[in-house]
Amino acid sequence: MITPAGLLVDIDGVLVVAWQALPGIPEAFTELRSHRIPMRLATNTTAYSRAEIAGLLGNEGIEVDRSHILTAPSATAAYLRREHPGARCLLLNEGDPSDDMEGVDLTDDGSADVVLIGGAGPVFSYDALNRAFDRLSGGAALVVMHRNLAWRTADGMQLDSGGYVTALEAATGVRATVAGKPAPVFFASGLQALGLPGNRVAMVGDDLVNDVLAAQDCGITGVLVRTGKFTAQSLREAKRQPDAVVDSFAEIPRWLELR
Repeated sequence: MITPAGLLVDIDGVLVVAWQALPGIPEAFTELRSHRIPMRLATNTTAYSRAEIAGLLGNEGIEVDRSHILTAPSATAAYLRREHPGARCLLLNEGDPSDDMEGVDLTDDGSADVVLIGGAGPVFSYDALNRAFDRLSGGAALVVMHRNLAWRTADGMQLDSGGYVTALEAATGVRATVAGKPAPVFFASGLQALGLPGNRVAMVGDDLVNDVLAAQDCGITGVLVRTGKFTAQSLREAKRQPDAVVDSFAEIPRWLELR
């Protein structure tokens, strides 16, 4: 394996849980920056803008510029501007991602051309899902920021929007297009931001499928951390193994030294 020269790093479950830094993470992040290791944070988080994420991380001693954060909403906006220019998009998402969706026409009426699904929460009511079902049945496209099934919070694992997406697909026969992880275009945008080829970059994540194996499919080294949503069972049952497994992102500076 070629020693990675740059890093793509998931946020939730890797650097923080419930926006509180995991042990040793601020110190590891600072050490990597002191060695000028180029990094981009690559997250499917949809509840906060890049500026808000940078602020939340800064509060925990993890200093990062908003321009170094790649989010599912920003990737989705780029996809919509390219593939559905001028489309009216019915958004179903917990939180307001509009700051990172410049040039996208978000609507809550019945005339949408695209149903846009983000992160799950209380807004995923029967009425909201039925409105999405109606538009999809009427010919709207289905674009989703991610297909995460669950994520870890301070109260434990909680349901995310992937299950709802699968239900809408089954009910309407409309196949979703994914713009965030694990879509190859999302990882390609990360490599472009780093200015490095895939074989010189490692993706560090807690989601075996959407972070690690998806990155490996793009020629990127996949590193799984045993924090966040990691389970030993999912690792045992994986269709293939990560390139590396570490206990925490706090170990990444040492792992890079040993390559």
